Amino acid sequence: MASNIIIECGNINLEGVLHKNSRQKAVIICHPHPLYGGNMDNQVVVTIAEAFFEKGFTTLKFNFRGTGNSTGMFDNGNGEQEDIRAAMTWLTKNNYQKIYLAGYSFGARMNAAVVSRGCEIEDHIMVSPPAGFMSFEEIANMPSTGLIVTGGDDDEIAPAALVQKHIDRWQIDPQYEIIKGCDHFYSGCLDRLKAILTEYLS
Repeated sequence: MASNIIIECGNINLEGVLHKNSRQKAVIICHPHPLYGGNMDNQVVVTIAEAFFEKGFTTLKFNFRGTGNSTGMFDNGNGEQEDIRAAMTWLTKNNYQKIYLAGYSFGARMNAAVVSRGCEIEDHIMVSPPAGFMSFEEIANMPSTGLIVTGGDDDEIAPAALVQKHIDRWQIDPQYEIIKGCDHFYSGCLDRLKAILTEYLS
């Protein structure tokens, strides 16, 4: 059953939706760029949440500051990292001990910054990390990253070859899935994305 929640981040209130499940593990799913229409109702975000929920996870989607009914203003990726940490704190205070992070596009980049700086998580999943649109050079390391998914040559925002270069630079060995013929918006490819996530979580 889904319920609307408020996550406090300093003087900012973030609107979120918690979909409770039976197990004590939860995933935070972060949405694409707010300045380009991204929010927690994005269809890729919804697909990621559905895959996790079907595998027994409680799912938490939220809107970054300045998006939807979340207060505050867009902070160019700085305050947004604090939003993620606030969501993690909210889950911990509500007795979810095993926390996973998943993000799509801008959400993946924000999660990457949080993970790189150190946080207590079980696993980190990136869907189309936007390496062709945002710099990842300051992301020095990427521990706990188990799965990365992107489109093929049609995804100019998260080109597979560039994502691979960062994987090599981080010296990690995640499961790396490239969906050929898939653009950055997963047009016609949501079922394939969900299948990859579901199989991975199995």
